[in-house]
Amino acid sequence: MRQLKYHERKLLKKVNLLAWKGEHAGREAQVMRRYHLQGREDYGRYSRLCGLVTKLVQMLQKLDPADAARVEMAEALTRRLHALGVLPTDRQFLKCEKLAVSAFCRRRLAVVLTKIKMAENMREAVTFVEQGHVRVGPRVVTDPAYHVTRNLEDFVTWVDASKIKRKVMRYNDRLDDFDLETA
Repeated sequence: MRQLKYHERKLLKKVNLLAWKGEHAGREAQVMRRYHLQGREDYGRYSRLCGLVTKLVQMLQKLDPADAARVEMAEALTRRLHALGVLPTDRQFLKCEKLAVSAFCRRRLAVVLTKIKMAENMREAVTFVEQGHVRVGPRVVTDPAYHVTRNLEDFVTWVDASKIKRKVMRYNDRLDDFDLETA
């Protein structure tokens, strides 16, 4: 191995290679790549949310299991997380403790578009959202990090003036003659 140059030695003084694995940088990069997160701050927000939920679950577990307040708060937490789409069912309180960042990432608009087959891959879905081709309910959304709840998942559609919508309708032979004239 060659001798390190001065600037290389100076840079390596600031890096602790032994503690690198403890920083979860590998997992962070993997999640960011898989769910096409554009900024590290999104991963940080989701990670903090998971930490807060885990801390709340641990505090609730310290209470007496027969306590009415604990039961009520546990049910409210699981109902809320289920409504957000993060938990598969609203009956499993213990799954709240093992909540992962990827659970929040799966509810991003770009991921939901890929899941409901409006886009082939994540990059394409992000492009569609950023260009304003997608709406959730009556609102046009241009942020691919938009969190889609279970209730709103059924209302993800194309914008009426979208060329992609026209192309899909033309391909399926559902485009009306009136729509053809305005195209």
